[in-house]
Order: sequence, then C-alpha cells, then structure tokens
Amino acid sequence: MAAVISLTQAVLEQLDLAPAEDAIAALLTEPTTEPELRFAIDYPRDPSDPRELSELPEVRLWFVRLDVTYPWLPLYLDWKGGELARYVAMLIPHQFHPTEGIQYNPEALEIWVMAKVFVLHRWLGDRSMQGNARLKAMTQVLGYEIDDAFFAML
Repeated sequence: MAAVISLTQAVLEQLDLAPAEDAIAALLTEPTTEPELRFAIDYPRDPSDPRELSELPEVRLWFVRLDVTYPWLPLYLDWKGGELARYVAMLIPHQFHPTEGIQYNPEALEIWVMAKVFVLHRWLGDRSMQGNARLKAMTQVLGYEIDDAFFAML
C-alpha cells in the first residue's frame, strides 16, 4: 500500500507533523509486507534560488523533527522510488552532481547509518520482528554492508 505525506509551506514552517501522523496511521492499519511511504512537497520557491528543497532550513527542520519522532520511518519509505535517498538528503549534508547524483558527506552519512542501525535493531527486536534482512537492505541502499557478526554483538 502506498501512502503519501503531503507537505505544504504552512505545514513545514509550523513544524506540523499531522500530515505524517495521518499517513503513518493509515499505513500501519493496512496489512502489507512492504509499505511504500512517499512525500509530496509543495513549497513555493524563488526561481532564482538555486538551492534544492533539502537545502532550505524550513524543509530540513521539519524532516529532522519527523526523524526524531519516528526513527523507524526509513524502513517504510519507498526505496525503489528514491524516497530513502531523498529522506536522507533532508538530514545529511550533501552535494548534488549531475552525473553522479547525490554525494553525501561520508562521515555524516556513516554516523546517521550506524545510529539508525542501533535504533532500528532495538525497535525491531522490541516488536519481535525477527531477522535483520530489511535493516541490512536499507544500509545497502545507502552503500553500507553490515555483517551478521555485527548484529550478533548487539
């Protein structure tokens, strides 16, 4: 089931998580093996402003609040549709290269990925969700290989 979080200028500037809360509630009530959560961002921009949405403080701050409130959310994003990369770009400093795509700050990305591994491993365990396959797949999307031996230490 695909769910969309619609974000407007007012929602972003007021740090209003209500659209996310509604979409997440709907997503979690529908039984599905792979939910696909997406964002639709409608934020007016000055055509002369070259910044990406992820470089706008109002947009970035909303995503920081969302990530702190729902740290498990990356597991439910539409990875194939690029939502995980877009979500991470809202949180991690990066540059965009026309031929190479998003280039995250390597140290910041590594810290974020490892923090997510710790949080999500515990979150999955607290819900008796066995295995680390989805967590490993998420880190692979971001260019990291997590060995099973690492999870055994946790």
